[in-house]
Amino acid sequence: METRSVRPGPPWRQWVERAGRGPAWRSALLIALLAQAGSGWAAGAHTGRVPLDAFARILLLLGPALLVVRHRYPVAVAYGVGVVTLVYLGAGFPYGPVFAAMAVACFAAVVAGHRAAAWGAAGLLWAGHLLLAHWLYRWLPPPADGPPSWGQELGVTAWALVMLAFFELVRLRREQWARERAERAAAAARRADEERLRMARELHDVLAHSISVINVQAGVGLTLLDTDPEQARTALTTIKAAGREALGEVRQVLDALRAPGAAPRAPAPGLDRLPELVEQAAATGLTVDTESAGPARTLPPGADLAAFRILQEALTNVVRHSGSRTARIRIGWRPDTLELRVDDDGPPTGSPAGGSGNGLAGMRERAAALGGTIEAGPRPDGGFRIRATLPLAPGPDREAP
Repeated sequence: METRSVRPGPPWRQWVERAGRGPAWRSALLIALLAQAGSGWAAGAHTGRVPLDAFARILLLLGPALLVVRHRYPVAVAYGVGVVTLVYLGAGFPYGPVFAAMAVACFAAVVAGHRAAAWGAAGLLWAGHLLLAHWLYRWLPPPADGPPSWGQELGVTAWALVMLAFFELVRLRREQWARERAERAAAAARRADEERLRMARELHDVLAHSISVINVQAGVGLTLLDTDPEQARTALTTIKAAGREALGEVRQVLDALRAPGAAPRAPAPGLDRLPELVEQAAATGLTVDTESAGPARTLPPGADLAAFRILQEALTNVVRHSGSRTARIRIGWRPDTLELRVDDDGPPTGSPAGGSGNGLAGMRERAAALGGTIEAGPRPDGGFRIRATLPLAPGPDREAP
């Protein structure tokens, strides 16, 4: 079967696909270190805020600590980190990178599919910050603190909207890549199913024909073993040749399965091997007359193999199910189609001869794969007819088989 290697995407795409799937404690620890160091620097730069104390350090650790469970509880973590951040701001501590934990919590919620929760938590933090900065600041520490400018508030709002929009873009890209992976997996599964069906069809056609020959010759050999040992020996020789040919073709199919992508060791059979097919049928006591109409052409490998297998299965059906010892093959070469017709005069034997019942179905599948058709049924004057029509592209003429 064919195998296809999957090429890794660019580094940025791999990062986006892995985002939110790695161990949560690593990013939480990084955010905690950033918050502690950055807030300590901010405390020295903004002397008008409340100095960092033990309570502030605990709040700076609590937010990142909640991030450890953000993959399991993304909604609760987003709102929890928002509340912790509001408590920190309401206590009058320096700003610093206190919003980093909130950004990571909202990102986890968006990626997990909880968009409303992410926007709601961000909106809660934004509204709470406005309430603290422009109204409640009169009753909250530090005592001499005043409201920030509205320009600063607009900048913070724009930053929050840009971050949320970026998170939405990441979510959309991840969903798109997930769909692409699912489509590639489904296409690979379809190709595998088609390949398995093709192999099953090939094995059926090879084994059905050869085992039918072996079955008939074994019956002849058993019947003549005592009365005509020489004829029995001929039957056994035919069985040996049919078995050797079947083993060779089965080995070729199995080699293709064991070595994906490797070229077959022997060319696939085609109409050029029709004389061998007629000779094998003659070994079972079936006389086959062949007729060709129109200039023969070189067929594509797929059509050539399908034509050979259809004729092989049709002759196998005559050997199995018909009382006639004569069959006629007619190959009609037309400008855009190849017509194959196999007739026998019957009558049907009514014996399955060990067949699987998949012969006609396999022929129809082979013809349908090329856009052709199969018609099979009794003839008005008695006997049975199988007629296959395969569409062909124009090609060079060649000598008829």
